[in-house]
Amino acid sequence: MSKFKIEKWIVRTGCAAVVVAFAMAGPVAHAADSKTPEAMVSDDVNDPIEPLNRFFFQFNELIQTWFLRPAGIFYRSFLPPGMRDSVGNFLGNLSEPVTLANDLLQGEGGRAQATVQRFVINSTYGIGGLFDRSTEMGVDRHKEDFGQTMAVWGTGEGFYLVLPVFGPSNPRDAVGKLVVDPFFDPLGYFLDKDLAMTRTVLKGVDEYEGVMDELEQIKKTSIDYYAALRSMYRQKRVSEIANGEAVDLPPIPDLSIELETPGGGRQPAANPEITRPREAVSGISADGTQRVAGR
Repeated sequence: MSKFKIEKWIVRTGCAAVVVAFAMAGPVAHAADSKTPEAMVSDDVNDPIEPLNRFFFQFNELIQTWFLRPAGIFYRSFLPPGMRDSVGNFLGNLSEPVTLANDLLQGEGGRAQATVQRFVINSTYGIGGLFDRSTEMGVDRHKEDFGQTMAVWGTGEGFYLVLPVFGPSNPRDAVGKLVVDPFFDPLGYFLDKDLAMTRTVLKGVDEYEGVMDELEQIKKTSIDYYAALRSMYRQKRVSEIANGEAVDLPPIPDLSIELETPGGGRQPAANPEITRPREAVSGISADGTQRVAGR
């Protein structure tokens, strides 16, 4: 095993350890004041470690302000829309094996077949994935990750968690995306450190460029920007877990930057905690509503 592969394994194991520590410490710390009004509000939004989450949220805002947004603006001005679409298509095509693995683990034979069709069509007729010919042929893209797979298997979301750099998450999704999904990515076993970092940075900038205007609009129209993104992330994940079934709200952008690998919901109860712009939101469940395999 190369030194780079060992370093990646150590990082993933460290992420898992941190998430597990949060999962064990959060409920204990929250129990001490569980009868206070503040605690009851925290229960409603599933955010018992909100002060720590807000700290990392502000840290991530600095990264976006000083790096991601300038990089996104440069990327947008440097590449015309068609070329940006091709970059996104190419990176998305590379992520299809991760989606396929989770389709199979969830018992989604039909969706797995669609994923294989997309990969074959776009890798050939789409010239290595630069063009999304499969969508033109009626085979739409969907994302799956191991966080969704664990939800299908009955694992609850746990509490809301803001990860440094990676953004909105929860223990289940953090372990799924950061620890397990990379093992489903065959390209990750062959890329050297420089190429892997280039892919990571390009994916992050490409994804952020696609949502930075929406995020700015949400920031302007929300009373509490942190609370808005928290609510929208949880709604989005419930929608993704349920494959978008019975959701009559418009979709929201992907709010977490997937630096390693990629990633629709039951109708939520109304959530008064945020002021939603037109671009918001999809499905919510306080307990991380799951679907069952073979839906």
